[in-house]
Amino acid sequence: MNLKTLIVGILFFTLAFGAVIMEGCSPEENTKSNAYQQFIQDSVFDLHTYSNTKMIKTKHLSLDLDVNFEKKIIYGVARHEMINYGTDTAIFDIRDLDIQKITLGKTKEKETDFVIGPWDKDSLLGQPLIVKITPKTKYINIYYKTSPNSAAIDWLDPELTEGKKHPFLYTQGQAILTRSWIPVQGTPKNRITYQANVKVPKDLMAIMSAKNDTKIHEDGIYHFKMTKPIPCYLIALAVGNLSYASLGNHTGVYAEPELIDACAKEFKDLPEILNAAERIYGKYQWDQYDMVILPYSFPFGGMENPMLTFANPTLIAGDGSLISVIAHELAHSWSGNLVTNATWNDFWLNEGFTVYFENRIMEELYGKETADMLALIEFQELEQEINTIQKGKHPEDTRLKLALNGRDPDDGMTDIAYVKGAMFLKTLERDLGRQRLDKFLKNYFKQFAFKTITSEVFVDYLHDHLLLPNNFSFNTHEWIYEEGLPKNCFHIESPRFDQIKTLAKDFNQGKNIFKKKIGKKLERKTYITQEWMAFLRYLPDSISKERMLLLDKHLDFTHWKNAEIQTEWFLKGIRSGYQPITKSLEQFLTKVGRRKYILPLYEALIKTPKGKTWAKKVFSKAKGHYHYVSRKSVEDLLQ
Repeated sequence: MNLKTLIVGILFFTLAFGAVIMEGCSPEENTKSNAYQQFIQDSVFDLHTYSNTKMIKTKHLSLDLDVNFEKKIIYGVARHEMINYGTDTAIFDIRDLDIQKITLGKTKEKETDFVIGPWDKDSLLGQPLIVKITPKTKYINIYYKTSPNSAAIDWLDPELTEGKKHPFLYTQGQAILTRSWIPVQGTPKNRITYQANVKVPKDLMAIMSAKNDTKIHEDGIYHFKMTKPIPCYLIALAVGNLSYASLGNHTGVYAEPELIDACAKEFKDLPEILNAAERIYGKYQWDQYDMVILPYSFPFGGMENPMLTFANPTLIAGDGSLISVIAHELAHSWSGNLVTNATWNDFWLNEGFTVYFENRIMEELYGKETADMLALIEFQELEQEINTIQKGKHPEDTRLKLALNGRDPDDGMTDIAYVKGAMFLKTLERDLGRQRLDKFLKNYFKQFAFKTITSEVFVDYLHDHLLLPNNFSFNTHEWIYEEGLPKNCFHIESPRFDQIKTLAKDFNQGKNIFKKKIGKKLERKTYITQEWMAFLRYLPDSISKERMLLLDKHLDFTHWKNAEIQTEWFLKGIRSGYQPITKSLEQFLTKVGRRKYILPLYEALIKTPKGKTWAKKVFSKAKGHYHYVSRKSVEDLLQ
């Protein structure tokens, strides 16, 4: 082991999180500091990576992967083509990876020394992989294998799939988990192209966030290429018994054969969603737009992996009522994938813009009334989230620009980034007019296409290209850098929600809302999903068992297979002590791994000693069915 390399490693770990140390350095001292001091400065910019991308960065990644389901291991070679600014050290991020050897060169590979540093104290970032190179090194090849406990990879036994015959695998890289299945420079500010050769069992299909085939290969070998630069958290892989259905207009869906017909029916509007998005903010830049419906353990409703959205089967409601999630993931093709947050402190640039764009798509296709109801449901959740956060340890998390240094970037994945960010844009739209805002956003997506930016860059661009040309003053600083919601926040109105509120009030006062009126009987189909969600939210948590039973008798909320409505009903049942939900609630918690649903349910359960005991019992059965992201969130809650 080269002594100089070892010393570099020790220095790095001493100062990697040393923003306070750097504050004392004069510009002259910084100029005189050696190359290693430079990568420390770089780490201060994005404290969720060890990589020294200011000195050397990946331009293109070539992967050779062999997926072994028996051992739950991926054997890999990550071949990094680098842009080297003259350094003799390259640093990558790894987590739970077994690094077998590292070589330099494209054809005649030569083995080199490397150091794997210790874990960060909270085990969030993993470890730095420090590689000895030369100032002219262009190719670095890392031979490795993953751990069965990789935080990004969910290995599913056949019984956890729809078909029950074949195993399944998928990865989830956001925010900083890609490093647990690929050695990468794990910062969103560095965009790369990639290609991959993937070997899987012969009866399974492999698909990635790249150009995909639509049929199973008999030899089990698949080739992928992503020609447009993306941040590494968007590199994604799924392997399973999959079929494909084309939906037209360069769109389609992958799913297990048992679900493919239901998926094709549920997501039939996908081509129109793409058309609507292009009408609003310009041409789709990624050629093909497909989805893959994963098993129920997937921790999110959807993940915007380019060219291939990963989605949860809870979206299959039978009536297309949850299609807004797909509109959201498609919108990420502009905000998030095309223009990306440079650090996870700027996460709202991904999600706030996307929620706003999603709502515009829904308005374009289904009308303003429906879009307003969707937005109002989200705003209710935002108000609740703000109240919860302000009572917690980090009230500063209600700011759009976050300060997640030393914390898991997942902590920033709240309704603040999503809905407060969208309300910022809605307020601008109200004050400046939709036409002006749309022109600004179209130019914004063009100006920063395939780039990553910070909140500060956006603020400057907003001032120079929207506010100043229109001689308009806006409280940008208050929105982005201060806590809570500004007083000038756009107010959403929905007459249909007012009617639902009245219906809930009437029911709570003992009125018979199920009585036929002018030949109409109150049924499930009387209202859309969001209206029923609002109805349940407007009911008091102290509602009696008798009134809950009456609702179940007429509408059978307990067995309603719409995950959004199920979650609201279970929450009302937990808070009111309605015992008939117990069996269905347990079935839901042991089947569904989507964090949006299960975390609020566990939070409600642990409010009482009896509920907490039951929650721990259920979690012990369910945790093996959850992806790491959801499992960790629930574990943290229960502890």
